[in-house]
Amino acid sequence: MRKDKLYFLTFISISVIFLIIASLSIKYFIKVSANQLIEVQLESSKREANEISKLINYQLAGGIDRNVVINNIQNTIENTHTEASFICVFNWSGKEVCNPDKTKVGQKVSSDQSLLNSLNEENSSDKLYELLTNIKNDNKEIGNSFNSEIVYISPVKDSDLIVAAHVNLNEISTQIKKLKTSFYTIFAIMGGLIILSSFFAVRMIGSYYEKQLEEKNTNLESELVNLSKLNSDLVAYQRKIEETDEDDSQESPDITLETGKKRILTYLRNELIPTAINEISYIYTENTITYVICFDGKKSTSNTSLDDMFSSLDASLFFRANRQFIISIAAIEKIIKYGNSQLKILIRDADVEIVISKNKAAEFRQWLSI
Repeated sequence: MRKDKLYFLTFISISVIFLIIASLSIKYFIKVSANQLIEVQLESSKREANEISKLINYQLAGGIDRNVVINNIQNTIENTHTEASFICVFNWSGKEVCNPDKTKVGQKVSSDQSLLNSLNEENSSDKLYELLTNIKNDNKEIGNSFNSEIVYISPVKDSDLIVAAHVNLNEISTQIKKLKTSFYTIFAIMGGLIILSSFFAVRMIGSYYEKQLEEKNTNLESELVNLSKLNSDLVAYQRKIEETDEDDSQESPDITLETGKKRILTYLRNELIPTAINEISYIYTENTITYVICFDGKKSTSNTSLDDMFSSLDASLFFRANRQFIISIAAIEKIIKYGNSQLKILIRDADVEIVISKNKAAEFRQWLSI
């Protein structure tokens, strides 16, 4: 249940993070895309208005009658497509002389002067997007709809005619709505895929690490079982040695044991003293000097090297732990796991820890099983 709760919280966290990022970025993407759309529309309308203005100028300069020119332009633009943008012509008095909708010829031109002035500045697409949003909100409040607006004017040289480029604000608004819908759809699909894929990725990674952890726990349990068995073997072996010592003590002192020496000679300062083998806890070397430590804490030295010392001891009672230490079976208090498959030996009544290497650990286990 705890794992399911963790996955659920992960899913919620990823969803919240994505929604925050999406909410901050989608408005920017929509605005940039809408501005590019409007920019293309404006440039197309400006180019068309300039071309019509030049065409009228060439015809008038060629001596063609003004009314004929106007009639030709009217016939050209009449019933043209007005859903996105279109061209009209009006005179200085503000009356339209050419319009795709013939019924509007002779009517006064109506335009948003603030919009027209703004579009003559730089970043006209940004201005149109902002004004379009404001006009749309204003018309929503008063319940009106908005149609086309003049976005560019191109006066005809040496005449009283002006070519105006209209854009259909309703159409632009519809295109922006479609753009927003497309963006929201893309973000929704992308968000769903990112959230779900992230969720499953977290689950897969979590499951993998759980499996790894279970394997480690299994190995650890196996090592603990082995270590427990090792300590049990140690206790059994120590009891066996104690029983052997008791039997030896009951035998005649004249009987010589085959297991090795009974005592060794060591030095305590300048005094040469015999040290009983069964009293030795551990032996170690330091700075080429061999030290013999007894169970009672008595410390003496020997001129014999650690190798020679070990060869003269009973191999069933003493173990060469490493290059520095020889330990007695009776001195071992506890065996614990150390490092990578290494063992650490704790000595009774002594502040010393002896590490048995990985290669030596198998030999130590076999020694305890004798």
